[in-house]
Amino acid sequence: MSFTPSSESHLLCTSALACERDSRVLYNDLNFVVKPGHLWHVKGRNGAGKTTLLRQLAGLHPVDTGEVLYSNNSIKIIYIGHKLGLKEQLTADENLSWLAGLDGSSTQRQRYAALEHVGLRGYEENPVAQLSAGQKRRVALARLHLCKADVWLLDEPFTSLDQQGIVDEIDWLNQHTRAGGAVLMTSHQDINLPHVKILDLGQYSPLLGECLLDKGSSII
Repeated sequence: MSFTPSSESHLLCTSALACERDSRVLYNDLNFVVKPGHLWHVKGRNGAGKTTLLRQLAGLHPVDTGEVLYSNNSIKIIYIGHKLGLKEQLTADENLSWLAGLDGSSTQRQRYAALEHVGLRGYEENPVAQLSAGQKRRVALARLHLCKADVWLLDEPFTSLDQQGIVDEIDWLNQHTRAGGAVLMTSHQDINLPHVKILDLGQYSPLLGECLLDKGSSII
């Protein structure tokens, strides 16, 4: 993890970032900036490296070429991937307590409030094994409301959610970015918010050359 001088203008950025898998370069020379209030929708065909990019930004995947730079060492990031990291034998509250413990501590009252926020009131003491796929997703997403973070990295967060769940989550994304946070997320669905920025990794394939995104504007 590298740090750039503290700046209010951005939270993190990449410099000539690349991803290689199975001796094949998925994207290269990726340069972009994440500022407070940004909501990036990361797009690309299957295998384009969307998940790997989020994991690189989270510090969970090695960076062999290029850099991920954070504005200071106090930037807090929450990553929620395809695998939710839940233990089936534990209750929703116990799982959330464990997840919150990765960042600090929490009280049962705080965890119950976070679970209520994602529509799981009354399910706090249910073993996760008894919950539906959508409810399990909500348990993982409750962490966003319990552990405050500057940047949310979300890999297909709409998966298994019903239509109301998607509407609710879009509202959470809007609230987080309007409050000065930032979001980078993958999704096969459109995100109906006016300030969404598009990062298409296909534009950074070595076969296509360098190009960019954000509805015709500069990435910086």
